[in-house]
Amino acid sequence: MSAKRTERLLTLVVLLLSTRRGYTKEELFREIELYAQASSAAAREKLFDRDKAILREQGIPIESFSDDALFENDNSARRYRINAEEYRLPGMVFTPAESAALALAAGMWDQASLDSAATRAMRKLQARGVAPDAGTGRALEPRIRTNEPHWEEVWRATTSRRIIRFTYRAASTGEEQGRTVHPWGMGTRFGHWYLVGFDAARSSERWFRLSRMTSAPAVVEGTYTVPADFSMSVSLADLDRVGDTHQARVSVRSLTCQILRTMHGATIEEDTGDGWDTVRYPYGDEPAAAARIASLGPHAVVKMPSSLVRSVKARLGAAGSALREAPPSFSFPIPPPPRALPRKSSAEAHLRRLLDLVPYLMNNPGVHIDSAAANFGVTRTELESDLRLLFVSGPRYYPDGLIDIQLEDDRIHISNPQGLAEPVRLGMDEACTLIVGLDTLRNLPGLEEDSAVATAQAKLMEAAGDAGRIGSSIATSLAEEDVTPTLERIRSGIAAGVRIKLTYLVPARDEITHREIEPVRAFLHNDVWYLEAWCLTAESKRNFRLDRMQSVELTDVPAEHRSSQSSGGFPGALFEPSSTDELVTLVLAPGAAWVAESYGAERTALLDDGRLAAEIRVATSTWVPGLVASLGGAATIAAPEPLRERAARVIDSAVSHYA
Repeated sequence: MSAKRTERLLTLVVLLLSTRRGYTKEELFREIELYAQASSAAAREKLFDRDKAILREQGIPIESFSDDALFENDNSARRYRINAEEYRLPGMVFTPAESAALALAAGMWDQASLDSAATRAMRKLQARGVAPDAGTGRALEPRIRTNEPHWEEVWRATTSRRIIRFTYRAASTGEEQGRTVHPWGMGTRFGHWYLVGFDAARSSERWFRLSRMTSAPAVVEGTYTVPADFSMSVSLADLDRVGDTHQARVSVRSLTCQILRTMHGATIEEDTGDGWDTVRYPYGDEPAAAARIASLGPHAVVKMPSSLVRSVKARLGAAGSALREAPPSFSFPIPPPPRALPRKSSAEAHLRRLLDLVPYLMNNPGVHIDSAAANFGVTRTELESDLRLLFVSGPRYYPDGLIDIQLEDDRIHISNPQGLAEPVRLGMDEACTLIVGLDTLRNLPGLEEDSAVATAQAKLMEAAGDAGRIGSSIATSLAEEDVTPTLERIRSGIAAGVRIKLTYLVPARDEITHREIEPVRAFLHNDVWYLEAWCLTAESKRNFRLDRMQSVELTDVPAEHRSSQSSGGFPGALFEPSSTDELVTLVLAPGAAWVAESYGAERTALLDDGRLAAEIRVATSTWVPGLVASLGGAATIAAPEPLRERAARVIDSAVSHYA
């Protein structure tokens, strides 16, 4: 039934594109045999109305008009057509540099539906000179994380201009209240996504952090207008990080706690004979500050302010209690053997693929069927089915009105494309993914003056029309001032192809090290910038966090290993497994489930009480007690037993300083 529906939709598109005069409903019903299969005239009318709505939702511009103004309201006399100029992707040509920028922008999204939208957009743009492999060899790999609660619903509401209602927990009071909001834009900064819009109850512009929404947004009837002068990029730039309004005073053992000693604005009073130094530094986020100090165990004792003392003590106490409880019983599920499952595709998605397939085949004459299938992310069998469907779709009485497809020696040849030779204009999601990605690139240090990024964005926004203007409602900021200078210098080193000398903090060993590296690329993972590099000290590839680099010095020594060491594509994991690794099993409360993803859990199991068991691989377990302490009871160690006992002793020793 889905294939028949797709065939009917595709035939309708072919017919409405083929005429300037338009077709009446009765003419379409005669030409499209599948409408005759409706059970009644009323059912046929409903099918036609539903098909029109589906095509319009796909961004296909169906026009309806009357030949005679006297009969403007007579539905039986109305004609329908698709404006070919509005249907087709406007003519534009992209340079190789612009193609590379587009490929980088398309690869940023970690949200499945948007990643697919970006892939579709790039496939369409291949007909405009964008090379399929334009993004290879990238020095930067930004990534836009979209896994916050209700992200999908807020995105849809913002891009479609829908009023939404949700409950929200205020940061200042902790109270939950219902909010009705006209979304103006959404964006990410400081590792969080925000919605900005008109709060109906307060009759003013307000910010809402998605992680503080306590219910899924529900669409509310009504319309609204976004202020003409609103800019999400400007609005996002005005958002302030939590200010460093407090001053911490912490006693730290001599030669330890390098992470506190290297804090921005830290001052240190050296050991006066008791083996302890005093570190003072500003902070703004008390839970984050308490977690950091708790992770240092008995090596750090906070003295002031009193609220921070209480927070650290409570966190350590809760962590110790969790470790003293017997771990819950559970077993990791045995994964079933992998098998290919038939994929279900809606008629709408299937139609979109077919409309993309025709211009792709026209632009790649004689392409091998396996290559075409891989390009569209389908199996060979599915693509063969698509080709058969393209061949039979068209008006019933005109054999020359059908698309001609030949498959010889596994090579596909297509002719007589029936008006479908040009790619369809970019849809809303497709345009947004690329425009937002390009705008994100322009905001990265060292790329704001890149003319290729700017010109590619300008061409795309002009071609996308209304969809391009919606794209300006989404903005991202992926590099803050604390990491910008380091990222700029790293980029310079990659571009120059030279070695870099690093002074680097290693929290797991609580030491400052000196490294000489050959940089490969910088990439963003879970809102943290890393550098992939060949480390001459370790004689292997390593990933280094930019925020732990104390100094970065470019040398004039050419890099020799980096070209052969890049793994290509986006890094799937931060750490390379080794035969000497240890396996640690943690039990995580829902609020700490992020640990499983961040540390690449190899196996997980959901427990009856809502907690998550996660088995992670670590090069050394010395830092695990600190992680458990920082989570304040939201995590415990299930295995190995000696590690749990050691973590309990470390935390008990830390608690004793607050007795």
